[in-house]
Amino acid sequence: MAKNALIVGAGSGLSASLARVYSQAGYRVFLAARNPDKLDDLCRETGARAYACDATSQAGVKHLFDALDADGATPDVVVYNPSGRTKGPIEQLDPEKVRAALDVTAWGAFLVAHEAAKRMVPNQAGTMLFTGASAGIKGFPQSAAFAMGKFALRGLCQSLARELHPKNIHVVHFVIDGAIHSAERGAPYNDPEKTLDPDGIAKTYLDMTRQHRSIWTNEIELRPHVERF
Repeated sequence: MAKNALIVGAGSGLSASLARVYSQAGYRVFLAARNPDKLDDLCRETGARAYACDATSQAGVKHLFDALDADGATPDVVVYNPSGRTKGPIEQLDPEKVRAALDVTAWGAFLVAHEAAKRMVPNQAGTMLFTGASAGIKGFPQSAAFAMGKFALRGLCQSLARELHPKNIHVVHFVIDGAIHSAERGAPYNDPEKTLDPDGIAKTYLDMTRQHRSIWTNEIELRPHVERF
């Protein structure tokens, strides 16, 4: 019987690659986004089904998981992909925009993990994958909101891994260190030598999903060969 993979924060780029890779691997793919209409082409391509969900809304996330349960699509794999950011000198940042960025990057991740755990813990099985960044390892100038959100996400993942690994639920935090390749965005994102291949990233997510529990990884860093670290 095919397993179910839920990708929260779906759109173009990495999340689209994730949908393709998991679909090709035989998973039933379900996508969640604030505007699911933008996913029509991806759904046709991968056979995925899209749901509307604001990941920062507790009621919205609960409704998403309840809808998946009702559709016989309770996820075996959950990927949390959204990030929020606002840049600028600390004294010039809009506090409400900073709060919104934290809600997307960290609060939403907690809400999704909370609902996923409700289903995975009783079954003693499941995988949760979270898209982090180098900003969760080191804070960069004029990037306070992004650093706070990604540090919080990393802390959440460390806590979840220590709590849930003994319950046979695999939790992985991905440190995406560098820009993800995108031909549409132009330079510098269109240089394959200096950017991360989204399909390659997605295949690594799948590898972690299939990883035997005798060698579980709880954090992995991915970066181009030319990236400084």
